[in-house]
Amino acid sequence: MKSPATFTRRQWLSRVGQTTAAGVALLSVPGLARAAAGQVVVIGGGFGGATAARYIKQRNPAIQVTLVEPSRTFYTCPFTNLYLAGLRTFEQQGHGFDDLRAAGITVVHDVATAVDTTGKKVTLSQGQVLPYDKLLLSPGIDFRWGALQGYDQAAAELAPHAWKAGDQTRLLKRQLDAMRDGGTFVMVAPENPFRCPPGPYERVSMVAHYLKQNKPKSKILILDAKDAFSKQGLFQDGWKKHYGDLIEWVPMSKDGKVVRVDAKNLSVETEFGQIHKADVLNVIPPQKAGAIAEKAGVTNASGWVPIKPDTFESELVADVYVVGDATIASPMPKSGFVANTQGKVAAAAIVNALAGKPAAQASFANTCYSLIAPDYGISVGHLYGVAQGKIVEASGGVSPKEADATFRKLEAQYGEAWYKAITRDIWGTRA
Repeated sequence: MKSPATFTRRQWLSRVGQTTAAGVALLSVPGLARAAAGQVVVIGGGFGGATAARYIKQRNPAIQVTLVEPSRTFYTCPFTNLYLAGLRTFEQQGHGFDDLRAAGITVVHDVATAVDTTGKKVTLSQGQVLPYDKLLLSPGIDFRWGALQGYDQAAAELAPHAWKAGDQTRLLKRQLDAMRDGGTFVMVAPENPFRCPPGPYERVSMVAHYLKQNKPKSKILILDAKDAFSKQGLFQDGWKKHYGDLIEWVPMSKDGKVVRVDAKNLSVETEFGQIHKADVLNVIPPQKAGAIAEKAGVTNASGWVPIKPDTFESELVADVYVVGDATIASPMPKSGFVANTQGKVAAAAIVNALAGKPAAQASFANTCYSLIAPDYGISVGHLYGVAQGKIVEASGGVSPKEADATFRKLEAQYGEAWYKAITRDIWGTRA
């Protein structure tokens, strides 16, 4: 794995500004088509799908855009860790679709159950059939139930994953609140690839903050299927500074990989037979693309979706575009910011394709903020382009290791500002 660069404070502040601006106003490219019409169906109202729907309609209002999303309120995974820490309410995670409707997008709250890519139509659970000229999928993730022995949907009701925002998030919060002082919070962290690479480690940070304030005799154990993780040095420095020995991380090479879960007894077993007992057990299981991607025939043997990097059209099925966590888009991570920028690239490509024009030059950005303590933030940011048919990293790195308390507080504030900006960009709502 390529070691991330570490920027000076001045370089990093400049880079954060560039990537944030790129994510919110990406692809302001002159000459894009605006006169053509067509029918576009978007499945998934999250960071990627809602973005794509908005930007397709914005680029050519004559295109009929239909967004299919089961939930009337979309709850974001980013910032749910702050809810676990008691720093936000769950309601603050929710975003509605009225602003998208006001933009001229037809929003249908239903589940897409089938995709006919030959006849170009999508069937919904209530029987409605939606024809399309172009289809965009932003299905997020599903779990490989049973890939981790003993962990299935029933087990998740006892040992929640909370890796999709909703009932599972609330369940994990209730378990934390009920945990005894002196108990052990055990997290099972997955191998790559998975949604939000820094997410497990921010979660641990926020759980540590909660425990330090409310249950100071407690401990956290991370059992990891990897030997390295995103922003590792920055996380571990922050843990030491704020939480001392409260957090223990066990990498794969030191028997951190869990092979079996006993959810009823809140215990796990590692590769070499070690049993670990938890008071609260958070299992983040292996993942794959959301189910509708497989039904549409755009996943490969990996369970993820190969795409054409300049447009995010499926490599396997024509006129189907896929963005967000479901895609194979390395070196870009599976993050909300990335889904937002991919949605904008795909939107531009779809509008041009419907007008018979080639795709514009694609570029992408990602900035990911993580909170270690309420006034202690860290970040990673990158810019990406396309070269020789592949997505390549143009520049990027992590926030400076030697930063002082003022800088870390600023990064925490930047993270909050980022969330407000990106959710407004997508759903038109205030965080």
